[in-house]
Amino acid sequence: MSDEVRAEETAGGAIELRNLSKDFDGFVAVDAIDLRIRGGEFFSLLGPSGCGKTTTLRLVAGFERPSAGAVLIDGADLSQVPAHRRNVNTVFQSYALFPHLDVLENVAYGLRWQRLSKADARRRATEALDLVQLGELASRRPPQLSGGQQQRVALARALVLRPAVLLLDEPLGALDAKIRKQLRIELKALQEEVGITFLFVTHDQEEALSMSDRIGVMNEGRIDQIGTPQDVYETPTTVFVADFLGVANLMSVEAVSSDAGGCELRVGDFRLRACSGDTSARGEAKVVVRPERVEIRAHDGTPPPNCLPGMVDRTIYVGSNLHVVIRLATGALVQASIANTGSVSAYSQGDPVLVHLPDDALRLLTGDGDDAARRTEAVAEDPGGAAR
Repeated sequence: MSDEVRAEETAGGAIELRNLSKDFDGFVAVDAIDLRIRGGEFFSLLGPSGCGKTTTLRLVAGFERPSAGAVLIDGADLSQVPAHRRNVNTVFQSYALFPHLDVLENVAYGLRWQRLSKADARRRATEALDLVQLGELASRRPPQLSGGQQQRVALARALVLRPAVLLLDEPLGALDAKIRKQLRIELKALQEEVGITFLFVTHDQEEALSMSDRIGVMNEGRIDQIGTPQDVYETPTTVFVADFLGVANLMSVEAVSSDAGGCELRVGDFRLRACSGDTSARGEAKVVVRPERVEIRAHDGTPPPNCLPGMVDRTIYVGSNLHVVIRLATGALVQASIANTGSVSAYSQGDPVLVHLPDDALRLLTGDGDDAARRTEAVAEDPGGAAR
């Protein structure tokens, strides 16, 4: 037996959702989800507002009862067990700290029902504060702390109870961008140190990609795809996942033929070749290519394979990268992201260019993508909008 398998079997906090559904007076918020989260895993539910991710978290916490299906933790069905009897704890976006208690008293508050001596409760609360690097602030009151410090106190208050599962409902959402990035690093390091299961809910793609062992991308009450951050970003299985996660160039194509190496596509009067995705598809489909895989070449002579002519529509300088938005001869907008190495070539509006779309970077997807295509146009017009 491998060390990885042995660790999975012995680690506590394994979560299993079986055909889990939640109906609110005819509105299906969670629709027959099946999901297994390994003990000790950092798992994120990622999706837009209203997709059902927070409702799923509340079902695991016991704040909501399922309309159908089951919630199991370490093999025990807790579907009808009240929240206070589940070995889980929740950290919310709002810190909900007691302003009249100091930091140490806030962290120790939940221990008063565990029949610990005052000395033991103080020791455990101090250890929890040291874990989140706030031991020196134990005597301060919450109003004297920054937002990031208050969130770390909320984390310590949850961890001091030693839950098998820690649920985090967009805990970084109220913080400014710089503190969010800092706490992402700290939160992942903390999870690895304590070794308990984290179920993290967020709509922020960068948060999910940077911290998670695996991600479940939710859409309209269902999970569209589950995989590692690299899997869901580089090999999306649906148009929704491709479009929602990061910035995606989506184009309508016609799949006309295929062989062992890939699929031939018709894009207006041009031909492309895609080597990943549903290469057996025929007829109308979508292809996705990430901006960092798009190459811009000089427009001179006959276009080489997998190139489309276009014209620079605009450029956006964002420091580490230059975003170049190009309107193709087909009318579609695509975006290329060029790393700033100190010698980024200048592009001006109206410059004719060739856009090279490598066949191994083009991924063929089938299914309804109208909404995604409209969003892609909007992102190409406003590349910064994808991060908001």
